[in-house]
Amino acid sequence: MPDYRLADAEAKFADLIWEHAPINSTELVRLSEEVMQWKKSTTYTILKRLCDRGIFKNENAIVSAAVSRDDFFVGQSRRFSEDTFGGSLPSFLTSFIGGKKLPEKQAEELVRLINEHKEG
Repeated sequence: MPDYRLADAEAKFADLIWEHAPINSTELVRLSEEVMQWKKSTTYTILKRLCDRGIFKNENAIVSAAVSRDDFFVGQSRRFSEDTFGGSLPSFLTSFIGGKKLPEKQAEELVRLINEHKEG
């Protein structure tokens, strides 16, 4: 399972890859220099780190996503919930709502989602 924690620079670089993948590694170096002012060595160092963590792959000089952006953020959200709320969805929702009232439509949507994902 990929490590879903990214430093700010890694997150910006990951977004760059997701926006352009699949991308030739030479083109990625050019984009990284343009967007992030990185040298070639920095680009390849961070790319290797993200590939080693299972988020991207670099095969035959083509960089592609091993994990989609959406799946990455799902994993990141789960990790946050587990680390912060012990994996308790009720605790997470209580904190997220923060004593505010939910509009009827949002409350109905939450009930629908909960019913959809109930265990047998």
